[in-house]
Amino acid sequence: MAERARPGEEVPMSTTELPDRTPEWWIYRGTGHPLQDTHLADRLPPPPPWRDFRWDGEPLAADVPQDDAETDRRLGVELSFTAGHANRAEVDMVNAALYLRRPLLVTGKPGSGKSSLAYRISRELRLGRVLRWSITSQTTLKSGLYDYDAIGRVQASAARRAGPVENGAEEPPIGDFVRLRELGTAFLPRRLPRVLLVDELDKAESDLPHDLLSIFEDGEFLIPELARDARQSPVAEVFTADPGYTAEIENGVVRCSAFPVVVITSNGERDFPPAFLRRCLRLEMKDPNPAQLAAIVAAHALDPRQRGVLIEDFVARRTALGGLPADKLLDAIFLATSGAYQPDDPGWPLLVEALWQQLNQQGH
Repeated sequence: MAERARPGEEVPMSTTELPDRTPEWWIYRGTGHPLQDTHLADRLPPPPPWRDFRWDGEPLAADVPQDDAETDRRLGVELSFTAGHANRAEVDMVNAALYLRRPLLVTGKPGSGKSSLAYRISRELRLGRVLRWSITSQTTLKSGLYDYDAIGRVQASAARRAGPVENGAEEPPIGDFVRLRELGTAFLPRRLPRVLLVDELDKAESDLPHDLLSIFEDGEFLIPELARDARQSPVAEVFTADPGYTAEIENGVVRCSAFPVVVITSNGERDFPPAFLRRCLRLEMKDPNPAQLAAIVAAHALDPRQRGVLIEDFVARRTALGGLPADKLLDAIFLATSGAYQPDDPGWPLLVEALWQQLNQQGH
């Protein structure tokens, strides 16, 4: 096990330096390579007593949808990352979040890989489709939990009453008008956790981080519309954020049995309430170093010609501008390997300048 620092002391190992021997407590390795010959259920220990969200019913089956196309778009199709490319701080904090069943608040510059972390965790731990909840200034807690189509239900009831009496059509079930959103779907009771990406929380109004505390602490939420209907229909089948999937809700309560792997990203544009920060584990993502950039490029199966020169130029430009997203490097390499690059072409430096300078002018 790696040496630990006493309170107030520095950890002697660099945060980006991985130990020679993989610590036994690690489940997540930071490479994005799917677990082989084992399963998360066999590796993950029981939660701490204060984070044990027991559920009396039978958890939902482990069957969750996959989204390989989105994961490949985010991470690339080649498994080019190795243990040497992984970041020690990232691996430690992701594993701590898994063990403690705590949300992980990830900060860093745009393009440093904050959102991609959720997809790397999901691919490596084989947890299926990432539930991505994109935050805006209009986002509320309820909008992340569920939608209730009250107007649609009234219209369906009116259409039934207006039809011929002999049809004997029944009142449509209330579950037909309820859809769990990404946050709500993540808290369905499953044997294994779902990965929930709460993307750019700093765009939200100030109340949202406070509002999230209740579900993060209780592991459950109530759908009042279903609870009011529970006397007539104690179990309601509702739609979920996974296309084509439904779930049964009893007495209007959604209660997790496995706390989801929650990755919350922030560009550092605002401060969060102390109560919220106390309940999260925090990770600051650094800009990828040249070796990591090369692995990212290789993962997207881009032609290796001119890769080294462009990575070197990109790192120098990123330093000069105070940051550049890695996808801008991918854009440049794709253009270069598509025939846009010629060693003696004076237009190529101008094209790269436009690609990389434009982002800086937009204030990102």
